[in-house]
Order: sequence, then C-alpha cells, then structure tokens
Amino acid sequence: MKVVKFTSDDPAQKQFALAVRKNVNAYFREKGISVKGNMTMFVKAVMMLSLYIAPFVVILAVPMSAWAAVLLVILMGIGEAGIGMSVMHDAAHGVFSERPWVNKVFASSMYLLGSNTFNWKVQHNILHHTFTNIYGFDQDIETKALLRLCEHAPLRKVHRGQFIYAYFFYGLMTLSKLVSDVAQLLDYNRSGMTQEQHRKPAVEIMKLVFTKTLYFSAAIGLPLLFTDFSWWQVLLGFSILHVTAGMIMSTVFQMAHVVEGTDQPLPDSDGVIKNEWMVHQMHTTSDFARNNLFLNWYVGGLNFQIEHHLFPNTCHIHYRKIAPIVEKTAREFGITYNLKPTFLDAFVSHARRLKTLGKPVAGAQDKQAVLA
Repeated sequence: MKVVKFTSDDPAQKQFALAVRKNVNAYFREKGISVKGNMTMFVKAVMMLSLYIAPFVVILAVPMSAWAAVLLVILMGIGEAGIGMSVMHDAAHGVFSERPWVNKVFASSMYLLGSNTFNWKVQHNILHHTFTNIYGFDQDIETKALLRLCEHAPLRKVHRGQFIYAYFFYGLMTLSKLVSDVAQLLDYNRSGMTQEQHRKPAVEIMKLVFTKTLYFSAAIGLPLLFTDFSWWQVLLGFSILHVTAGMIMSTVFQMAHVVEGTDQPLPDSDGVIKNEWMVHQMHTTSDFARNNLFLNWYVGGLNFQIEHHLFPNTCHIHYRKIAPIVEKTAREFGITYNLKPTFLDAFVSHARRLKTLGKPVAGAQDKQAVLA
C-alpha cells in the first residue's frame, strides 16, 4: 500500500491532537459508558432490516398492482440506505457492539445489499479514513463516470453541468457496485492489499462470487418465481430499489467531504502532508445538521463526519454528545470546525462545490488542460 506521512512543525497541532483525545476520553470516563454501541443499536438494526426485508416479503406473498409494488420497492430502498449507513457502517468499524462476533454479523449485512464487506473495509476503513480527500489515495473522490469530485482530477467541458446532473449518477452508486466490486477486488488482489489484510485472494474471489449469486437469485429470482410481474417489471423494480438507496447514500456521503471549506491536499514530493493526521481530518471533513434528531438517527451519524474521522472506533450514537467537545477544543487551538447548520445548507454547499469543480481555476491553465 502506498504511504503518506502526516507531520507538522507547528507544536499546536500535536497539542490539539492530545487535547481532543483527552477531552473526549474524559467524557466517556465521567459518564462511565463504553465508546461502543448499546441496545439502541440493536433496536435500530431490527427497524432498518425490517424496513428492507418486510416490503420484499409482502411483494412476494401478496398479489398487488405494479404501482403498489413500486411504493414498497421505494421503502426497501430507504431501508437499504438505512442499513448501509446505520448498521453495516458501524459494524464494519467494529463499534456496533463490544462483541467482535456481533460486529462481524452485522457488517455482513452488506451482502444483503448486493455488495462486498471486504471491499468496503479496504476502501472505506483503510483508504478513505487514512488518506481522506487525498487524490490518488482516497477512492471516494476519484472521478466517477462524468463526475469530477476533486480539484486535482482532469477537467472536461461536460463537468460544467455536473452540479445539475450529479444526482442522477448518485442514484447509480449501488447498482454500479454490483459489478465494480469484482474489478475492485481483483485490483486489491493484484496490488497486495488483500494479502496485507491477511486474506487469501482466491478465497475472497470465491466468497464474492458466491454472495453475489445468492443476492441476485433472491432479489431477482424470487420475484420471477413467486409473483405475476414480468421480467422487465422485476428488473425495473430492482433498479428503482437501488436508485433510491444509491441517491440517499451518495448524497449524504458527498455532503461530508465535497463541500465548501473542505480541503483536498496533495502530498509533497516526499509523500508528506504538512499537517498532523487529526488536523488533516479537521481540514477535510464537515458536519451538518447536528440538531436534526431524525437525520442523526437515520444516517447513522454520518452528518457528524468530523467526530467520526477523529474517533472511528466510537459508535455514532455518541457523536451528538462529543461534537461540542471537539468543536470547543478545535476553536481553542485556532482550528476551523467546518459545520453546515442544516441539511439544506450542506446540500447547497455541495452543489456550489460541484459547480466550482466543473470550472477551470483562474491561473491554473498551465497545470491542467480542459479536455474536450
């Protein structure tokens, strides 16, 4: 795996890292609570899994019109996004529960969405969290289809309209993962990433093929067998399911890192980012809508990305309480705390950032040509 070093000559940055850890740890110590999840996580998991699975069972068991089925499929998409953000995400980080086997079980809910748990852990837990918003390292800001998500990526004329058409491509996120998982895993195998995680490449390929086969057999095969819907109606419903989930998850993810005020730094020729790692996280992440209780619950604390990136080993149910501690500490050290007060503020900021990324930067023509 490529390496980037994070270091700074500013002693205040090291002091901030020590202080924010000390202050947050003091909160858990004083409250006498674990940083992991509690029973509320199990309740949420049951609700999200039910929102995803129950409509599917009804579609299979109850004759209905196509329009009724579409409504149920949209509910499934909302549930699928909820599982990904609120259940699988924490479990894959090992913070859903104190018990490792419980985390493993709920991390495997990724398979219910048609994707691959191992791929997610490499892309998200390792690459994204270690190299947040660093082009060439963080796969989350790589150019996807017609989307330019990083200021260092090649710029094309078509990108000028991406602030309008981006959301269509966001809807394709989980659909594309159904296929791109294969190429991604092969790439991890070739680069040695799989072996670095003490996994056997051949075994991971077999697991991927097996779980994908099961998923398609259930998600497409069962409706073909047990309902009166035609093949094209089943495929259309399958697509609506994934577009709903993809649009929700992609939009939420992007509003944490591709908004105004978040940096996209490049390492120098020696592979060094001249900030301490925790300060780098402060510069590359953003919180939004911290006081929206329903949003906090549904998106699994992904609107508290600053806290999540500083403390990825802490369950999201604690983020709302520790956020003021992090913000206060950051301000004491003169470090910007990037907060968008509402969901709408973050959404508009993301749209503006997409618009900016779609245009050439004045004076940068010598560094980057605008391609046809």
